[in-house]
Amino acid sequence: MSTALKTISPIDGSVYVERPFASSVDIQSTLEKATTAHKAWKKIPLAERKAICTKAIDAFVAKKDEIAEEITWQMGRPIRSAAGEVNGTEERARKMIDLADTGLATIKIADKPGFKRWIQREPVGVVLVIAPWNYPYLTAINAVLPAILAGNSVILKHSAQTPLCAERLVEAFKAGGLPDGVFEYLHLTHQDTETVIKDEHINYVAFTGSVPGGKMVENAVVGRFIGIGLELGGKDPAYVRADADMVSSVDTTMDGAFFNSGQSCCGIERIYVHEAVYDDYIKQAVEWVNKLKLGRSDDPETTLGPLVRASAADFVRAQTQEAIKQGAVPLITANESSLDQSGSPYLAPQILTEVNHSMRVMTEESFGPIVGIQKVSSDEEAIALMNDSEFGLTAAIFTSNIDEGIALGQQLDTGTFFINRCDYLDPDLAWTGVKNSGHGCTLSVLGFESLTRPKSFHIKTAI
Repeated sequence: MSTALKTISPIDGSVYVERPFASSVDIQSTLEKATTAHKAWKKIPLAERKAICTKAIDAFVAKKDEIAEEITWQMGRPIRSAAGEVNGTEERARKMIDLADTGLATIKIADKPGFKRWIQREPVGVVLVIAPWNYPYLTAINAVLPAILAGNSVILKHSAQTPLCAERLVEAFKAGGLPDGVFEYLHLTHQDTETVIKDEHINYVAFTGSVPGGKMVENAVVGRFIGIGLELGGKDPAYVRADADMVSSVDTTMDGAFFNSGQSCCGIERIYVHEAVYDDYIKQAVEWVNKLKLGRSDDPETTLGPLVRASAADFVRAQTQEAIKQGAVPLITANESSLDQSGSPYLAPQILTEVNHSMRVMTEESFGPIVGIQKVSSDEEAIALMNDSEFGLTAAIFTSNIDEGIALGQQLDTGTFFINRCDYLDPDLAWTGVKNSGHGCTLSVLGFESLTRPKSFHIKTAI
């Protein structure tokens, strides 16, 4: 077994980061330190915790340019858009700091003669956050910040593709004045990650990743009676109704499908378009995609970077070719043949029509720059197809009739429903999924609930 973590940049195949994996001594020391730190941290007033977290976010944002470059080289997002993740992380973090007073507030119970009663939120203890590479800061901050605000200590295990993200976050919180041990990171092997999940020091696990990864977490905590939050895969649909604004619908859905090279759990992976506007939509969508520029992520002109690794690109290539053999029609001709080749992480974007749900490309998560577009003849057909999935993270409908759109949204099996937008997390709203998209909740005032436990006080004052 390798004793070192190596991050291979998808830009040029070079080793961008190399770090030793944590030893068993390192792991045990970190677990014990986190447990001890939590006992003192939970006694710190919330106002002081919020002030420290605010300073931490200030320190994080101050290094935006360096962080953006590191994102680009670690996971391949074009440099022109990498800084946007820092902006999004700041927005999300500051909102959760604002929501902490409400999310952690004591619940007052109506007066009862001779008694005082209330319910308060208690931190669960040590929270293990396992974060992915595709949105390395946005996904991590969802659990890290509310956990710390709630009085927990946090251990962050980041993807081997983005280890610097764990280091940068911990660095920022220490710069903000967070006491030693409250927030630490560990670079772990898969085996050691499972071992840490099973360790008695861990009181909650927040995992973002694949469905198989989520199953591993569930199996690892069996019999431990601790909470887990799982944000897993998606095959998120969009439906363009006959009354939709076509220019806005095309721009929004295409961006939702191809931003970050399609490597988003809540990206648009399948689109249903009403037959009345289908031809117009397809024409505009092809024009939109043909404007994308595939290239090295460090080139400011690039709008579509490589996938995170060659195997991910080859998976999408295989999925695409299988669909074409089954009758799907590709609409985009690759102009960057020297980049888009088997065994390369560079993959040109693709739109497929004449697709259906017998094809994996319409049912299995692709996580790449490809989208299938299917013609439908009614709202009822669209809703049935949107619900025909093992996933349920987000779903979007594009329409000029908001009331009818909301009525259709009520019929969708999804964690978040959009009208006339997609692929966005509003920190005021609960982020959650159904079916194989996982369970649990982050963001909003509800995001504090899983990272705390209710403690009831029942005081008899008259004897």
